[in-house]
Amino acid sequence: MVIISFILILHKEKKKARELYKKNGGPTLEKANVIKLFKKDELKQILKNSNLIGKGCFGEVYKGLLDNKLVAVKKPINGSVLESDQFANEVITQSQVIHKNIVRLIGCCLEVDAPMLVYEFISQGSLYDILHNSNNKVALSLDARLSIAAHSADGLAYMHSKTNTRILHGDVKPANILLDDNFIPKISDFGISRLIVSDREHTASIIGDMNYMDRVYLQEGLLTEKSDVYSFGVLILEIISRRRAMHSDNNKLVKNYLEAHKQQKKATEFFDKEIAMTKDLDLLDSLAGLAVECLGLEVDQRPTMMEVAERLLILSRSSKV
Repeated sequence: MVIISFILILHKEKKKARELYKKNGGPTLEKANVIKLFKKDELKQILKNSNLIGKGCFGEVYKGLLDNKLVAVKKPINGSVLESDQFANEVITQSQVIHKNIVRLIGCCLEVDAPMLVYEFISQGSLYDILHNSNNKVALSLDARLSIAAHSADGLAYMHSKTNTRILHGDVKPANILLDDNFIPKISDFGISRLIVSDREHTASIIGDMNYMDRVYLQEGLLTEKSDVYSFGVLILEIISRRRAMHSDNNKLVKNYLEAHKQQKKATEFFDKEIAMTKDLDLLDSLAGLAVECLGLEVDQRPTMMEVAERLLILSRSSKV
């Protein structure tokens, strides 16, 4: 009797796993043959509380070994992810993005209520932690910061203009810039905004972080490449000031720089003292100026990410001369 019950439970579980696999777009992803499809049992060992490394509005992130490689597994909140072909097509788009400054999607698991995504693991954590976490604060030279900004811009420019499908990030911020052992940045969580089912009346509260959100996007609800450019402008200011962008304090970080620019004053007092050397002030002023252009309310006047990447590369080279 016990054996029969066990066989029935096993049969029921297998049937449910097959149904979920189909519901989550398995057949579409199978045909596309672009990423690895993991079975639930393969990820079981990773999804332990001791392996939990992060939590967010999307769900939980776990670190573990898979096929002898360190990976990060994103386990979404149940019911928060698009169903079937929409999800499958978004995953196909993400899997085609191969760039040295973008976190690579390795695979996913579909035999669960909310599909889990498996990414390469990036060792040093996020730029946000390195800039602001008092337990993890790292001395960052101006060259290192410039390099992080330039490479991150390059990754975003690639997403905007060099992929088959134009990809908008929708949530550019230091927490979504991960750093490897050599402090090379890798953009993460792009497209997460489109994987989440959005409540159309409250789009702004779901997609993107208010601290970095384009004010024009907030008013009009239309996400464009220039929305990412705006967020990147805030990110530059955070890199050069080592101060948090905070919506709750009326975003003084952004206001201080915009005010200084408006009054044609230098923003020296707002630069991080760690990098505000006399010889580098012109370079820091150029960076602040570029950030202010990204933050312009006239969307068409903002530079493209391609232009931002090119200018940061020039500034990075000039700092080494």
